[in-house]
Amino acid sequence: MHKAGFVNIVGNPNVGKSTLMNQLVGERISIATFKAQTTRHRIMGIVNTDDMQIVFSDTPGVLKPNYKLQESMLAFSESALQDADVLLYVTDVVENPEKNKDFLDKVSRIKVPVLLLINKIDQSDQKTLGDIVERWHGLLPNAEILPISALNKFGVDMLLRRIKELLPDSPPYFGKDQLTDKPARFFVSEIIREKILLYYDKEIPYSVEVSVEQFKEEDNRIHISVVIYVERDSQKGIIIGHQGVALKKVSSESRKALERFFGKSIFLEVFVKVDKDWRSSKRELDNFGYNPE
Repeated sequence: MHKAGFVNIVGNPNVGKSTLMNQLVGERISIATFKAQTTRHRIMGIVNTDDMQIVFSDTPGVLKPNYKLQESMLAFSESALQDADVLLYVTDVVENPEKNKDFLDKVSRIKVPVLLLINKIDQSDQKTLGDIVERWHGLLPNAEILPISALNKFGVDMLLRRIKELLPDSPPYFGKDQLTDKPARFFVSEIIREKILLYYDKEIPYSVEVSVEQFKEEDNRIHISVVIYVERDSQKGIIIGHQGVALKKVSSESRKALERFFGKSIFLEVFVKVDKDWRSSKRELDNFGYNPE
């Protein structure tokens, strides 16, 4: 009998959801950086074996929204509670379990199996971990608690086995050779956004959106043209940098990462444009694909 189902990963920002997703899927599907709020969309990664298909969905970190973009990100996370066959709630050994109690209450009411994953256990000791498990058991009494270290792959195989046991009997939802439901252009913008997150400080990365204007694939190379949108002229200056040095660095690092991702040589053109207050405009957010409908 074949098993298949949707396994959705939720939790607060920066607890290691994207790192876990990449370990589970075995491909670099989600952005995993040390900065919070790097995942803005629900990203699907698909694991196939002969008798099973797991459709993983990584969601943005749960946060109290300050502007429309964050409202949209929260909507993605909350929609993950509606369509899961199994829910993975990721926390870690330093997070306060009471954080975002509203979202936790919603998790406690859902009817599907919840696996509560305490990540980064390599940064803790046995006694502290025991206390953390106790607290979480009080907050989510119906959840099954599994300590893991996503970065070190500890507990990941055991987690996969448990997910398989919990999946419903079903034919596959996607083709068996498919790794993700996202188009190639999506990963281009995610990879470039990741480099911006790593290279620029403070608010700049969160004021940036990357739009792929051209993606033209040939036998041995891909021509890609992208626009980096910022909200203000001053941010445009920072992105470009003195004599264009900053933008050259981001373009060069992005091109190398894209060549690794696609396994082809990449011709990359990058432009920077100002789109005032795009994070607060519903029309612009819809254009950038942030409507979770």
